[in-house]
Amino acid sequence: MDRRKSHLYKRSGKILKYTSPYKSSKKAFSAIIKKRLKKHCSLSVLSWDDVTRFWREEREEGAVYNVYLKKVTYHTLSDADNEQGREFSHLMWETQKMRVIKVGTLEKLVESLVTVKGELDSTYVNVFLATYRTFATPREVLDKLIERYKWLKVSGQETTERKELQEIQQRTVKSVISVWLDTYSEDFREEPDYPCLHTLEKFSTQYIPDSDLAMRARHKIERFHKEAVGKSDAGIEFRFSLCDEVDHMMDTDYLKPLQFMDIPNQRLAEQLTWKDAELFKRVVPHHCLGAVWARRARRLGKGGNVAASVLATIDQFNRVSLRVSATILKNRDMKSSQRSRIVQKWIDIAQELRHLKNFSSLKAIISGLQAQAVYRLRRTWSSLPKESIALFQELADIFSNENNQIASRELLMKEATAKFPDVDSNNKSLRRRNLAKRQSWIENGIVQGTVPYLGTFLTDLTMIDTAIPDCTDDGLINFDKRRKEFEVLAQIKLLQSAAQIYSLYEDPQVWLWFDAVRVYDESESHDLSCAIEPMKDDSAKIKKKSSSLGHKPAKFDSSRFAMFACGLDDRSSVCSSSNLDSPVSPTPGMSHSSSTSSLLSYDSDPMSPFKSSDHCVVRVSFESGANAQTHVYKSIMLHNADHTNNVIDKVLEKYSVQGKHKDYCLLQVLPDGEMLIPDKVNVFYAMNNSGSELSFIVRSREEQDARNHHRRRGRRRLKKLSL
Repeated sequence: MDRRKSHLYKRSGKILKYTSPYKSSKKAFSAIIKKRLKKHCSLSVLSWDDVTRFWREEREEGAVYNVYLKKVTYHTLSDADNEQGREFSHLMWETQKMRVIKVGTLEKLVESLVTVKGELDSTYVNVFLATYRTFATPREVLDKLIERYKWLKVSGQETTERKELQEIQQRTVKSVISVWLDTYSEDFREEPDYPCLHTLEKFSTQYIPDSDLAMRARHKIERFHKEAVGKSDAGIEFRFSLCDEVDHMMDTDYLKPLQFMDIPNQRLAEQLTWKDAELFKRVVPHHCLGAVWARRARRLGKGGNVAASVLATIDQFNRVSLRVSATILKNRDMKSSQRSRIVQKWIDIAQELRHLKNFSSLKAIISGLQAQAVYRLRRTWSSLPKESIALFQELADIFSNENNQIASRELLMKEATAKFPDVDSNNKSLRRRNLAKRQSWIENGIVQGTVPYLGTFLTDLTMIDTAIPDCTDDGLINFDKRRKEFEVLAQIKLLQSAAQIYSLYEDPQVWLWFDAVRVYDESESHDLSCAIEPMKDDSAKIKKKSSSLGHKPAKFDSSRFAMFACGLDDRSSVCSSSNLDSPVSPTPGMSHSSSTSSLLSYDSDPMSPFKSSDHCVVRVSFESGANAQTHVYKSIMLHNADHTNNVIDKVLEKYSVQGKHKDYCLLQVLPDGEMLIPDKVNVFYAMNNSGSELSFIVRSREEQDARNHHRRRGRRRLKKLSL
């Protein structure tokens, strides 16, 4: 490990080494919470030689701990006052043993919030409060904290020293509750009775009468009541007479409806950024946890709209992507040169979003332009200037799936807290334009915020949730998994601070245009696309043309268009229509009526920690009967001993489908089509490992037979036409 000096908060219980790329963000997020901790308890500072060595694992009833040894340097008071430079004259070195809880029961995890010396481990508190909802409810945690406080208060000790230690521990338990109440107050919003707040008020009044906890709990109840009443009042509609409506229209300036080509690129980009920033700032980080989307959330009674903040961001992403396609496809009588100007305008808007560091709408526009119905319009793309095609390719490369999206990850880490983006280009004219833009930012002192593409974090959290078990075989909670999840949540929290920098305001006229755009589902988009450019050109011609464009519209990467509905079980709300007449493989799409689907892609690099020599995490979807066109992706762990029947059973269980594996078949999704996995084979060794994406579909045999019959009829029809 690296050897360096650092100042850390003194704690005798927990030291953990993180090796994740989110390490710096975890520290930044911890700093936010530490400000709150200082309100409630004092923390002493030591100078630590950062050499932490793992020693051994210790087990006790209900918990397993990793034990670390760390060398600590103590500075005496005389050293602090010494101005003669004799900094090493009064140093004392000591090696301390520190325990980090690895797995344990809920009781042991709550116990570990307070160290054996009565101090508060700020790092552990941060992780626990951010992730506990995956294994417990707020009421369960509050009950355990109250039980712990009562036990410390009533248990008698023989010595004065032990009594003092217990009093310190009691104050620290109270501090934990205070931090929880301040930082995650929404956990206590349990309408209409607010049982946790009433329990906390009663406990504080009886056991901590000199504390302000009881008063703060009452204030929370009153505030939540007022907000609930305000929401109900907001839902009341008042009807005005026709005369009132006419007077209102006369009093206000008439706004002429905007046309897409008349909206300045920067104006639209700023409005998309304003919307994305507002939605991203409202995202509750722990709503992004993989377990929120899994079926385990239903078993714990956490169903319903528990992740509304995340779903709102996903919905806005889809709305932008659908409008990109709709504006290009809606007028079938438009000339290719005119249609190419619409495509060019969207590319220029995407570049403005790149300058604003809005990676969410940037990804949405790229996804809309790469939608199959748009991407196949070769005459439209061939009419684009070379400079626009080069710019489009550079923007699309940002979200390349190579090496687990390393390009977008590195760019986000580089520009997350930068004043403005570091935009570069291989094209000379684009490079000159970017340099001029950068110079204007510097001269005008412009500072941009950042809005990330949330799908990257949702993917990471879902993969962690799938790859690492929640509990051990003994039923102990795997808290190491929660630490890994917290690293991702800390990155989201840090980026939310960066999103606060924007100084943008709503432009109602732009949003009137945006909401008025008629969008199409994939089936409608395909029909419009074929009406614009009929399917008379074979794939060879398309491939020939693609070489001049610098990309391959005839060979789609399914991972680019994969819909990530985050494990939602309302599969009927996410629709897709397969293009059986297209020479390319069908790609999942989405319905314009869906509010929960997404184009957030799933990434699984072959060298990622989620794939090894004996297991890997794969993406799966389920199709059967009425929802044969549905693509809602989830993930499962595939082991090297899993056969076809085992994998089908896992998928059926994942989607809570009651059925027999003999009624379904397993197919692997490849860039150029689908591969049927034979029955009774080892799937781990039979699958195609050549791509960076491992995706499977479980489809009813009835539906698969119908598809095969349709393809055979299509081939016969093609032969007759060729004659």
